[in-house]
Amino acid sequence: MTDAAPALEPGRQIQSLDELTPEQADDVLTLLSVAAYADGMQAVSEQGRLQLRHGRRDGVRHFLLTVAGDLRGYAQLEDTDPVEAPAAEMVVHPNHRGRGHGRALGNTLLAASGKRLRVWAHGGKSAARHLAQVLGLTLFRELRQLRRPLGPLDIPEPDLPDGVTIRTFIPGQDDAAWLAVNAAAFAHHPEQGSLTQRDLDDRKEEPWFDPKGFFLAERDGEIVGFHWTKVHAEEQLGEVYVVGLRPDAQGSGLGKALTAIGLRHLAAEGLPAAMLYVDADNTAALRVYERLGFATHEVDLMYRSET
Repeated sequence: MTDAAPALEPGRQIQSLDELTPEQADDVLTLLSVAAYADGMQAVSEQGRLQLRHGRRDGVRHFLLTVAGDLRGYAQLEDTDPVEAPAAEMVVHPNHRGRGHGRALGNTLLAASGKRLRVWAHGGKSAARHLAQVLGLTLFRELRQLRRPLGPLDIPEPDLPDGVTIRTFIPGQDDAAWLAVNAAAFAHHPEQGSLTQRDLDDRKEEPWFDPKGFFLAERDGEIVGFHWTKVHAEEQLGEVYVVGLRPDAQGSGLGKALTAIGLRHLAAEGLPAAMLYVDADNTAALRVYERLGFATHEVDLMYRSET
């Protein structure tokens, strides 16, 4: 289906699709790469990029903005949260900005979501903040990217709680148990806590996946916590991808120990720096990470409609 958009540029069309062909997905990925090179960051999150590459997903829609058949912009709308408004990400080709394409995509997303919309502005750049204002959206969430150098690594040997041992993830064997602990650890965080076997499988197929950097904490043979690290090879940057604890293991110092284990692993891989994401209102986690030497590098902002 092709939707009409504000006609600030002749020939502009916005196509709404439930699934992209491989060719369309490749075109979008190329657009994202060009934009990332120009902006210094990705406009669409890892989850969004997985969803455009790995076939149809219930609740996910793709919007292709073209001018005379040439792809100029892309947006993705995910409506899978039973409580929160649909969430969106979008990008316009760097060579074709300032022509109303962002506003056209934004208005299309508002219409498609029934004016119940949340939109990420990765990096929180001034143009994105202005577009949010034009669309009548208000700031809702701030996600901070923190970074710290890994050399010299001044983190002492971790002190594990009594009865806890550490091993690495075994693909296929640990999937179900890890998913259950992840869901319990992030029951308050729908983006992370709702991961499914398909989501895990998608990540296991990514070039960066390495079970040697996926640490599980066990007590009495049960997973009680984990630290999944990630390596961004091109940027030579390690990531504290996700640290999670089963609720009954929280407050024991295990989270700090797992974070240290992962950072020591990334340093041993020869990486010069590490990063992580944390919500700005999670003051307890911010204090922990700041004590570990992390500082704010950039911010992602989420805006939402007030309807």
